[in-house]
Amino acid sequence: MGNGAICHTLNPRLFEDDLAYIINHAQDSVILADASFVPVLTSLLPRCPTVKHVVLLTDERHMPKQTKIDVMCYEDLLMEESPNLEGFKWEVQDENQGAGLCYTSGTTGMPKGVMYTHRSNFLHALAVALPDCLDVKSTSTILMVVPMFHANSWGLAFAGPMMGAKLVLPGPYLDGASVYKLLEEHKVTTTAGVPTVWLGLLDHMEKRRLRLSTLRLVVIGGAACPRHIIEYLEVTQGVEVRQLWGMTETSPTATVGAIKGSMVGLDREGLTQMKLKQGRPHIFIDMRIVDESGTELPWDGKAFGNLQVRGPHTLSRYYNSEAAAADAHGWFDTGDVATIDPQGFMQITDRSKDVIKSGGEWISSVVIENVAVGHPQVAEAAVIAIPDPKWTERPLLVVAPQPGQTPTRDDILSYLSGKIARWWMPDDVVFVKEIPHTATGKISKLTLRKQWGNHKPPRARM
Repeated sequence: MGNGAICHTLNPRLFEDDLAYIINHAQDSVILADASFVPVLTSLLPRCPTVKHVVLLTDERHMPKQTKIDVMCYEDLLMEESPNLEGFKWEVQDENQGAGLCYTSGTTGMPKGVMYTHRSNFLHALAVALPDCLDVKSTSTILMVVPMFHANSWGLAFAGPMMGAKLVLPGPYLDGASVYKLLEEHKVTTTAGVPTVWLGLLDHMEKRRLRLSTLRLVVIGGAACPRHIIEYLEVTQGVEVRQLWGMTETSPTATVGAIKGSMVGLDREGLTQMKLKQGRPHIFIDMRIVDESGTELPWDGKAFGNLQVRGPHTLSRYYNSEAAAADAHGWFDTGDVATIDPQGFMQITDRSKDVIKSGGEWISSVVIENVAVGHPQVAEAAVIAIPDPKWTERPLLVVAPQPGQTPTRDDILSYLSGKIARWWMPDDVVFVKEIPHTATGKISKLTLRKQWGNHKPPRARM
């Protein structure tokens, strides 16, 4: 980036077709990769004519002996240029010049590119480092569980070095045992990632009655944080949990659930209820909710509408797109449905495309999911809409049980009773070995709808 080039991070978990589309759309010219990705690149590169060079991030001793594609060795290139490094000059003359490129996960169509500028990256890093955001200091040791292709590891790729923090990179080793070992061996103070990683860590720790000796802050985003994670880490381990919400389009951090000074006196249940929300906007983000006519709704914690944001690191248009992504006043429609309470804490109730409309009223799939995962025999839960001749749509609950557990439909429905509105009660519960996820670790509602979208609940079968 300092040489005036644009760093485009690629997600290796994507399907090959998606990777080819993204590389071609971005017109990538150089790919830097781990040597383990040579087979993928061998299959991929014939479809990517703009790529001129492949650099493997290793030394000569670990270079593959034979490849069907031309590859260069990173360490050899570095050695060749080392005499010239003393004369290197920062080449960026304009802070609004492109610096980084990330693509959305493409859940509602083809992936879209979001170009980050030097200015937007710097402002976002400043916000991320603030005490009420991710609290990054020179004394911090950060385990970057969230990968850098997730919008620069939620900004930690810049905020960490900016503050002089130590970064610990886990690579592909994100099972509970490996994460615990990294946390303890490197004396990690701060970490961030999606809920599935922390569920694996908790399972490993609970079975072995382990303790965390140095960890102080866990930041969780990408999906709603289950109540069990908050209670276990905060009550049992004394580790603060903050939810984070954002999008590729917001660079990505927009809200963080840091408790306000006025909330310090809340009891345990009160604090947990606040932490189950996605948090409040940081200094550079404006936020509002609007109805379908665009009228702004009150911050009363009850009204829910389309969530819109704006700020200096929120996009105005997608990469290589002529159409504006934000309105004339800079408001970007996130596609999320949310409430905002009087304290400014936002809570996602659904994606606009996932909200269940039953009899003209909205049912929040996220609220049902959050309650369902509180059941001790439930590992993960997801809610989708199924057609209903009377109500148009009704909720179906898909459950992945904890290993070795066999809950029944009645067990789950009885647990939900009294915790959600009666008319929100799922029409049926189906059990699966595991719930499908997207390449970015989010629950794939699209896959679930394909699998279960025409499911007939018991009463409909009669």
